Amino acid sequence: MTARLAIGLTGGIGSGKSTVADLFAARGASIVDTDAIAHDLTAPGGGAMPAIVAAFGPEFADANGALDRARMRTLAFSDPAAKAVLEAILHPRIRDGALAAAAAATGAYVIYAVPLLVESGTWRSRVARIVAVDCSEAVQIARVMARNKLSEAQVRAIMAAQASRAERLAAADDVIDNNDGIDALAPQIDRLHARYLQLRT
Repeated sequence: MTARLAIGLTGGIGSGKSTVADLFAARGASIVDTDAIAHDLTAPGGGAMPAIVAAFGPEFADANGALDRARMRTLAFSDPAAKAVLEAILHPRIRDGALAAAAAATGAYVIYAVPLLVESGTWRSRVARIVAVDCSEAVQIARVMARNKLSEAQVRAIMAAQASRAERLAAADDVIDNNDGIDALAPQIDRLHARYLQLRT
């Protein structure tokens, strides 16, 4: 069996990764969303919750048994060692879930939607190409403030913990410009979709 073409999709918070992934899915790609896998792992009864509670204490689970995201976010941003422990728990489980989802995929090709693709350092060997969704930092900040009801300082703190725009662009084989809204995305997606279909052969 020929391995299905794998593409890595990344972008900073507020760049529009989910919208771009949906547009690729509408054209026949299978999307493996590592954020969704992480959410499942930290939901009530999620596969990562016993290890998280063992490492951080029961106060990091909410009343339903899910990860207390606000508490963990505060800790992870203030304590690099705690962030490293959390990543050591989550990242191998996310990777295994992503590979299992890709193995079961039936689309024309697989897109791994990975917010921290550049930061992780291990995805480059798993994908044929990396596509970065790019927009200005001002657009990122405005989108996240509106969507998540966060302050500008909070959004900048999240962005500072991610790869820089320049680092993502340097790692990318393909770039999708998402400064101008959804109407400007379609022709870019069409062009890359056609390229990825050709790369399968």
